[in-house]
Amino acid sequence: QVQLVESGGGLVQPGGSLELSCTASGNIFSLNAMGWYRQAPRKSRELVAVSFNGGGPKNYAESVEGRFTISRDNTGNTVYLLMTSLKPDDSAVYYCHLRPLYQGADDYWGQGIQVTVSS
Repeated sequence: QVQLVESGGGLVQPGGSLELSCTASGNIFSLNAMGWYRQAPRKSRELVAVSFNGGGPKNYAESVEGRFTISRDNTGNTVYLLMTSLKPDDSAVYYCHLRPLYQGADDYWGQGIQVTVSS
């Protein structure tokens, strides 16, 4: 089992910045994809950004490209999402996600953290 613990959400004004972090613990497979999804009220959950460890690529949703940056710490078990130039449309519950990269692996989710962009 893998546990994901998120932190860093809150209220920020439009144009502001916020950084989310998520730390994984437990039985973590060495190769994995770790990232962030978000879900706004009355909308489907959508991928925001994902990072593949072991020197793999980083992918972003078109709506956040150039404004958000995903990174990991040296252990690879903590992922960060630096969000800049925030817009009201970025308001959502953000979920940390981890998928081990082997066939048949389970997905793991954090509990979700609220980000509200409002003046």
